[in-house]
Order: sequence, then C-alpha cells, then structure tokens
Amino acid sequence: MRCPACSYKDTNVMDSRVNSDGTSIRRRRKCSKCEERFTTYEYIEEVPLMVVKRDGRRQAFDRTRILNGLIKACEKRPISVEQIEAMVDDIEHTIRKKYDREINSKDIGEMIMTRLSTLDEVAYVRFASVYRQFRDVNQFMDELQTILTKNKLKKIKKQKVKKI
Repeated sequence: MRCPACSYKDTNVMDSRVNSDGTSIRRRRKCSKCEERFTTYEYIEEVPLMVVKRDGRRQAFDRTRILNGLIKACEKRPISVEQIEAMVDDIEHTIRKKYDREINSKDIGEMIMTRLSTLDEVAYVRFASVYRQFRDVNQFMDELQTILTKNKLKKIKKQKVKKI
C-alpha cells in the first residue's frame, strides 16, 4: 500500500476492524518512511450475477423481481409474506452458491416452480400460466392434469405406507 503523503511503498497496519455488517475491513496504517497515518478500507469485489433472458438479453439479477412474481402468484392464498420471503431467500442462496456469473431465466423459473408446487398448487398454476406462457386452454389443462396425476401418486404411496 502506497503512502498518500510521500508515495513510499512500505506501510504498517496499526489496527484492523471489521465493520458492523461484516462487508468491509477498516485498517489504520502508518508509513514506514514519513510516519503519516491514514485509513484504508477493504471490500469484497462482487461480480454482478447476470440473468440471460429467453431472447438472449442480459440483465442484472434482482431478487425483487422474484419476490414480486411470487406475491402475484400467491395473492389471496393462505401463504404468509414470511413464507414467500423465505422462498426468495432460499432461491437467491441457491443461485449464488451454484452460479458464478450468469444464470438462465429458465433455471430461475424452474426453481420457483419446484418450490411453489410443494407449497400451494393454485399459486403454482398461476405462476406456471405466466412463466410457461400458455397459449390456449389445452396447455393449461395439461398442466392441471400433471398436478392431479402427482396427487394421485402421493395418495397411493401414503396408502401403501399405512398398510405396512
């Protein structure tokens, strides 16, 4: 670290402190030549995560877009805001852990769909109708049929477990 007063290359760290939210370190330094004291800050350099849209455009990841989509899908359903926020937190954590620089919007949509399908079927169908861009009633009915089939399989499995 160069001294801001004399540009000498050798400085000593006198004190280091992590800020309250843990995102930076404040260091008090002293120049070995002129003994000038100064403060430096270290921050984590975060590379923004980019979302690749269906048409190839790229935009910065924004968790509020996921939150807003889930709020619309879960409107008038017995799902608390805390549950929605927890889902968004989980999705964001998964994305940041698994992807380094870019993620396809399709992958984000599938993560949302997977979580919604276990939380609330109506919210799932609402989200799916926008996400999958149903063009007609037949596509919508196919999605409903898939849900009904899954529910029947779940009931059959539960009945087999009860018999054992």
